Formats: sequence, structure tokens, C-alpha cells
Amino acid sequence: MSTVTGARRRPGTAARLGVPPLRGHGRFITGNLIDSLGNGMLLPLGLLYFTDVRGLPAAQVGMAMTVGQAVALPVTFLAGRLMDRTGPRTVVVAANVLSAVGFTLFLFADRLWHVAVVHVVVQAGINMYFTAQRTLITYVTEPGERRAWFAFTGSLRNVGLAAGSAAAAGALVVFGKGSLWWLIAVDAATYLLAALCFATLRTTPPGSPATAVVSVVPVVPEPDGTPADKCATRAGHTRRYLLLVAVNLPYVLAQAALSVLVALYTTRALGLPASAASVLFVVNTVIVSGCSTVITAHVAPKVPRRAVAAGYLVMAAGMGAFMLPAMAAMPAPPALAVTAWGALVAAIVLFSVAEILLGPALSELSVSLTPDAAGGFTQGLYQFSWALGMVAAPALFTLLLEAGPLLPWGAEAVACLIAAAAAPALRTPTRHRRRKPR
Repeated sequence: MSTVTGARRRPGTAARLGVPPLRGHGRFITGNLIDSLGNGMLLPLGLLYFTDVRGLPAAQVGMAMTVGQAVALPVTFLAGRLMDRTGPRTVVVAANVLSAVGFTLFLFADRLWHVAVVHVVVQAGINMYFTAQRTLITYVTEPGERRAWFAFTGSLRNVGLAAGSAAAAGALVVFGKGSLWWLIAVDAATYLLAALCFATLRTTPPGSPATAVVSVVPVVPEPDGTPADKCATRAGHTRRYLLLVAVNLPYVLAQAALSVLVALYTTRALGLPASAASVLFVVNTVIVSGCSTVITAHVAPKVPRRAVAAGYLVMAAGMGAFMLPAMAAMPAPPALAVTAWGALVAAIVLFSVAEILLGPALSELSVSLTPDAAGGFTQGLYQFSWALGMVAAPALFTLLLEAGPLLPWGAEAVACLIAAAAAPALRTPTRHRRRKPR
């Protein structure tokens, strides 16, 4: 009798587009999309709400937001411990409820310490969600489909962020800044709806009897030597996972650069209009939303560590393209402005392709690199690198940009090249075939 393959048969169009089998995953897809929609609606407008609606000083609001996000950093490890006890679904549901509570508290916050507190709650919800979301994917999908699912959920996230941002922008244009209060109330409701979608999911832990018929599964031989051998094996797993966390940091900083650095660089260093950053963001969103599944299925190397290495090489090239306009003397003549736009568009295309190569592959490695990679502690550690990078990026990039317009891009390019060189060491456990019981 033949074994069951890891990837199920899909319709021709879906296979060509790299889309995983979606039947039976409606609530999971809806939950991911709604969660992203909520992020897109309000997160970019939090500062505007507290300054223009509540009348608080911008600089102090920014500091309060940073303090709140920093205080929430340890939540990644607390979420990991909770996930080990209750499973990823419970943590994802709790994360969405916590985010709903945090955004509801926005409606009552009118002092700076209130701003810090509500951002502790909101960031705690975000950290909890992403600590458990990757493991939840392993509970609701087949092993052979997981890279496709990571790519697909990444596309969903970009679609949700763009739709949420567009809805918020439209409300501001039509109803003015007074609509921010209603946007917050709607946003809190969307998180509760996402929590409901996730709460009703049916999940199966990987390796349970329900999934034992899958043909390709990670298997690591147990050490048959002394306790010292077992300790050495565990230490080797830990070192490899810490290497993955380090390799992930340049990707985190690159993601932060898109929202933190690009706007400052294009306006202050290149003298382009403020809309330049928005145009580049739209280009990135369109490419990642429309091409993630196709590139992941048909272009990206099938071995995750090779996809990571390729992605970082492309990302380094993108950082170099971002540097090109600043290499000319300022202020720029009109002809140079055209050249700058060409370089920036090329840079954002390279950035987007690198993001597609890196995101799904790094996520796949985060749950498969070691035997306990999908566990609470390791997922908390992996998400901590994301949270720490996002908190540190604004200060790091602004300091480098003040020292010189080439420095932030050059430093990120060097970091990407180092990560590309380290990626071959990210070997996943040996895979063996497991036959279906007769």
C-alpha cells in the first residue's frame, strides 16, 4: 500500500499559484485576515490619536509608546510557557482578546502614563499572538504544506494591513480626525471577532495518531550513549536555534527599516516628497501580497537554509540600491530626482523579493530546526528577537542616519551578508519515511 504524501493533491490553478489546500481552513484564514485588518486600521494612527484627539505632546507620546513596548518584551517568554501548558490555540485567542482590551483602553487614555500602559497591553497581545501563531500553523496544516502556508499567511497579512490602512485613510478623509474614536472602537471589535474564529478551530498536535500517516516527518535519533552524550546533543540543538535567532535579526531590522527609515531617508536625505515612502510601501505590499505563494512554490530553493541564504543576498543587493541616490551630491537636480526614483523602485522590488524568500523559510526553520523548535520556550525566544529588533530599530536607524545617509543601508547590507554566510549551518533534523500502519 502506498504511503500518504505530505502535500495533498490540489487543483491545477492553485498548484501553479503555490496556494496550499484551503478547504476546511476557512476560520483559520478569516482569523488571520481579520487580525491583520485590525493592525492595519489603527497601529499606524496611534500617535495621531494621542496627539491630535487627546492633545498630548508628540515627543512625550513617542517616548511613552516606546516604554510601553519595551516593558512588554518579556511577554514572549510568558506566552511560550502558557503555550506549553494549553497549546497555541489558547494563546492566540487570549492574544486577540488582550489586543481588544488594549485598544478599548485607548478610548479612556488621556495622560502620558495611560499611553504607556495601553501600549504595554497592546504590545503584549501582539507578542503573544506571534509567539504562538507559527506553532498554530503546525497544528492545523500538513507538514509538507507548511512553507506554502507561511507564504500564504504572509500574503494575507499584507492584504489585511493594506485594507485596514486604506479604510482608516478613507475614514480620515471623509470624516476627519474625529473618526479616530470610532476606528478604535471598530478595531477592538475586529480583534474579538478574530478571537472567536481561532477559538472554534479544530487542532491536532504534530506527531499525534491523527497525523501519524504523513510520510515525511522529522526524526532525530535518540542518543544511545551516556547522559553526557544527551546533554551534548541538547546543547547542540540550543546552539543551532540561537544561531537561527541571530540570523533572523537582520530580517527583523529590514522589516523595521521599511516603516522607520524609508520615510526619513527619502525626505531628508534625498529631498523627495513625503508621499515617496507611501508609494514604496504600496509597491512592496502589492509584490508581497501577489507573488509570495508563487515565488515560494516555484522559485525559492526547496531547502529552507538555502532560501534564507538566497534571500539575504538579494536583500543585501536591495540595501545597496537604496544607497545609490545618496551617493550623489545634494541638493539633487531634477534629473537626479528621476534617477533616485529609479533606484528606489529597484531597491523596493529587490527588498520585496528578499522578503518573500526569507519570511516563509525563516518561519519554517523556527518550527523545525530542532526537535523542540515549535515548543513554548524556543518560540518565545524567536519572537523575542522580533520584539527586541522592532523596539531597537527606531533609535538605531535614526542615529545611523544622523551620522550619514549611507550608514544605515551599509550596516544592514553587511548584516545581511553575514547572515547569508551563516545560513548553511541551519540544518534541520534528518528526515525519514514513516510507513502507514497496515
